[in-house]
Amino acid sequence: MIVEKSSISLAETKEILKEIDTEKSKKISLFIKKFVKIKDEDAKKLRAELDKLDIPKIGRDEKTKIIDVLPEDAEDLRKIFTGTDISLNQEETTKILETVQKFRK
Repeated sequence: MIVEKSSISLAETKEILKEIDTEKSKKISLFIKKFVKIKDEDAKKLRAELDKLDIPKIGRDEKTKIIDVLPEDAEDLRKIFTGTDISLNQEETTKILETVQKFRK
């Protein structure tokens, strides 16, 4: 039964899988671990920071992609929005990249 549909980052997915004690969830978790660039707690903090930026044109799905990719520059950020109608101006791009930079290791 689906209770709620919401986009979550790989880091958040990995944490949820820890609660499911099956062989399949362990395999998925090991696979995801190869791609996760941020801890679950930091992913949640980054999402909150992105929400505070108040950029209405980026929704939860785009924020999830930003958290998963942790773009380093404007080009990386633009790739996230390829194939969408979303176009960020320089100020928005700078705000997002500065926010992400706080969480990069």
